[in-house]
Amino acid sequence: MNIYKIILFCLLGLWQPVVIAIEFNSSMTATSQWMVNTQNSDSQSLSLTLVPEMNVEFENDWKLKSSMRFRAEAIDGLQINDIDRDGYSDFSTPAQLNDGLELELRELYLQGTIGDTFLTLGNQQIVWGKADGLKVLDIVNPQSFREFILDDFDSSRIPLWTTNIERTVADWDLQFIWIPDQTYHALPKQNASYALTSPELVPIAPEGVKVNLEKARKPNNILLDSDVGLRAATFWNGWDITFNYLYQYNNLAVLRQNLSLASGKPVVTITPEYERTHVFGGTFSNAYADWVVRGEVGYFTDHYFIAKNSLQNQGVVKSPELHYVLGVDWNAPWDILVSGQLIQSWVIKDADKTTRDKLDTTLTGLIRRNFKYDTLIVELLVIANTNNGDGIIRPKISYEWLDNVKTWLGMDIFYGDSKGVFGQYGDNDRVVVGIEISF
Repeated sequence: MNIYKIILFCLLGLWQPVVIAIEFNSSMTATSQWMVNTQNSDSQSLSLTLVPEMNVEFENDWKLKSSMRFRAEAIDGLQINDIDRDGYSDFSTPAQLNDGLELELRELYLQGTIGDTFLTLGNQQIVWGKADGLKVLDIVNPQSFREFILDDFDSSRIPLWTTNIERTVADWDLQFIWIPDQTYHALPKQNASYALTSPELVPIAPEGVKVNLEKARKPNNILLDSDVGLRAATFWNGWDITFNYLYQYNNLAVLRQNLSLASGKPVVTITPEYERTHVFGGTFSNAYADWVVRGEVGYFTDHYFIAKNSLQNQGVVKSPELHYVLGVDWNAPWDILVSGQLIQSWVIKDADKTTRDKLDTTLTGLIRRNFKYDTLIVELLVIANTNNGDGIIRPKISYEWLDNVKTWLGMDIFYGDSKGVFGQYGDNDRVVVGIEISF
C-alpha cells in the first residue's frame, strides 16, 4: 500500500497548486491447473493464469479499479485458437499473442458517489442471479463456454463496458445499467474439447449433407443496439426481493439454416444472428433459523430454439420462455452446508416443433463441509437433468496452506445420453489439480 500526494495546478484567475492524496494498492494472483482425461489418461489442460490488479483510491472517496488476465494454455482443444471470437466487440476482444497465449482486460472502472447516487463507469461485471451451477437471471454479462460450465462464473463471465447507476429511494435500492458493448457468448469451435454437439443446442446435418457456417451477423450500432436494464431491490417482512428488467440481445446467436445445391449436392448454410428479447424477472430469499429459502425467475419474451424440421422457418422455433429456480439451503451442524435446487424451463409456444421438451427439469444438490477453521473444504456438487437422464458429478477438496496459498483436487464426471446437454461430454471426464498463490 502506497500513498502519494500529487500537486495539480488549477486556473482560478491565477495558477494555484492543489494537493490531492492518492492511495495505490496492487496485487497479483497466479493460478495453475493440470487436467487429465480419465478415459485415455491424456492431458486435457495445462494452464497458467496471472491476474494483476491495481486500485487507486482518491481522497474524495472515488476509486479506480483495474485488472488484467494473462492466460497460457499448452494443450490443444482448450487453447485460445479453439474459441470462436466473433462474439466479442472490438472494444472487448482479448489480445491473442499466439495460439496458447491470451491477454484480457478483466476490470477497468471508476467508482464513486455524486450526492446520493452511486456510479460505476467502465469495464465490469453485473451479477443479478445466484443459482448454483446454472444461470437463470445471471445473463447481463455473456459467458465464455471454453470449458462448458465447469469454469467458475467469475472467471468465465465476460466483462462489458457499462454505465451502472445506483440510488436509494425510500425503502428501495434502484439500479439502472446501460451497456453499449456488443459482446456476446464465446463458444468453442467445432474441433475444441467442449464443442457443442447436442441437438438441443446446435442443428445436426443429415448424413452426406455439407455444412457451411457463415460469420455471425452482429449488431453494430453503439446507441441503438445497446442493452438496458433496471433492478429494484427491497426488504419486506423478512424477504429480500428484487424486480428485474433487461432489454438485450440474447447472448446466444440464432442459428438460421438454408438448404441449397452446389454441384448437384445439398448444402446447408448456417447463419448466426442475434435477436432482441425482453426479460422480466426477480429474486427472493428468506432465512428461517438454519434454513434459507430462495429463488429466481426470468420470463423471456422472445427465445429461439432448434427446430426438428430444419426446412421450416429456417430451422428455428420462436417462443417465449419461462425459466426459474427454487432453492433450499440448510446450515447443518458441524459446519455442513446442504443445498438443493429445482430448475425448470418452459417453452410456451410450439414446443412440439423443437428438439427439446416443453418442460425441461434439472435438479442440483450440493453438500459442503468445512474443517480446520475453514482452511479445509470438502464438497460434492451434482447436476442432473431428468429429461435426458444426463448430468455431471463434481467432487472437490481444497486446502488453504497459508493465507495466500491454496491447492485443490477435484473431478468432473459426465454421464447420460450423448444427445443431452451434459451427456454430450461423456468422453471428457477429468481429474483436476490446481494451485493458487496471491502476492
